[in-house]
Amino acid sequence: MSHFHYYTKQELLDQVKLRKYETKLGERLQVLELGKDSLALHTDAKYICFGIPENIGILGDHGNRGVESTWFHFVNSFLNLQSSDLCSGDEIILAGYFDFSPVMKIIESNSTNSEERINACRHAVANIIDEEVEAFVKWVVLSGKIPVVIGGGHNNAYPIVKASAKSLFKLEKTSKAFVNVINLAATADYKIMEGRHSGNPFRYAMEEGYLNRYAVIGLQENVNPQSMMDDLYGNVNIQYHTYEEIFVEERLNFIQSVSQSFSFIDDHPICMELDLDVVSSVSSNGQNPSGISVNEVRQFIRFSGHYPNICSLHICEGATAQLHGDSQQLAKLIAFLVTDFVKSRG
Repeated sequence: MSHFHYYTKQELLDQVKLRKYETKLGERLQVLELGKDSLALHTDAKYICFGIPENIGILGDHGNRGVESTWFHFVNSFLNLQSSDLCSGDEIILAGYFDFSPVMKIIESNSTNSEERINACRHAVANIIDEEVEAFVKWVVLSGKIPVVIGGGHNNAYPIVKASAKSLFKLEKTSKAFVNVINLAATADYKIMEGRHSGNPFRYAMEEGYLNRYAVIGLQENVNPQSMMDDLYGNVNIQYHTYEEIFVEERLNFIQSVSQSFSFIDDHPICMELDLDVVSSVSSNGQNPSGISVNEVRQFIRFSGHYPNICSLHICEGATAQLHGDSQQLAKLIAFLVTDFVKSRG
């Protein structure tokens, strides 16, 4: 993991706005020391939070820049939330983040046209990003912790799912090396296997056997290609509820769709995925003028507390670099979602 930056406690404290008679999360969060990952085995912390601030996978799917700075805005907001009995900070290790910017510089320096850049991005995802993210998530899960991952592109769902499946099988918590996934997203990211990018992590995971059942909530009719929807519909291990059937046609309400989706996958460990493209008017890689509300996203996260078999949380595609106003609005939302996840699990 040559591209991982470990936080020191002082780095975090430098960003905390201290006040009398108040305790901020940043004062209580734990850190790892460089080269001493084994420390996580000797702490009561349940969660290890880290960032993957890269847009290489998104560019590999013909996408836009903007997600590579979200992690840093999130950290600043997260550190300055209030510590309380519901989420004190002691239960979380804020480990650090992957810095793949040197990889992006090499791609930009050596690509002579857009096609070369796309191919180089896909090569980097498969041969650098996937391998390093998988190795770190494996270590987290084998340490008995739950990874909380802030992206970055949705391409990183693949190494998270793969590492979780392998590690839980190694720990003898599953009979086979696969997990289930629930994804709140406007797009299913189940495109063909044309090289690794943000549009096909779940296709790779399912084709390789690491993903067993896949439930998606909030798919939008106008942004998912018909060929991919045909593949989803024809797979008995995939269930989806579209935005239109929930919010436009009102065939079922949002909580019903969440409940049915969890019921479809609750027979095995669950990786939770949240693509911020699904949220209405939130700056993201594919900003959505007609999406679900912030409160509904928070309900989705809180609802997961009913399921003790959640093995990871991945929040991705938030694009603070595309904001014209205060980037802290999106950063604070992600911070709230992380604390919602911790609070829901007691």
